[in-house]
Amino acid sequence: MVLETGTRVGVYEVTGKLGEGGMGEVYRAHDTTLDRDVALKVLSEAFTADPDRLARFQREAKVLASLNHPNIGGIHGLESAGETQALVLELIKGADTGGPHCKRPDCE
Repeated sequence: MVLETGTRVGVYEVTGKLGEGGMGEVYRAHDTTLDRDVALKVLSEAFTADPDRLARFQREAKVLASLNHPNIGGIHGLESAGETQALVLELIKGADTGGPHCKRPDCE
């Protein structure tokens, strides 16, 4: 399920797409209640009806909630709006992690 800019997932308004992976897509969104930007990791529509994938997604939320480390982004919650299942995550601002990481000329 591709979420367009302006789409609402609960109190979160999608402001853009950040990336995608095997389980779904990640979007930048604005929390309209707390007035902050967050990342929404949205479970692919193909997996929302699969009890095993949904349980795995919920386990991921619980594991993230149990972690507290400066190098791990935090989780704010788990949002369920209709068929949409999303992890509400801390938005980490900075360099694009999808690009090359090495800045030296000898890196490929």
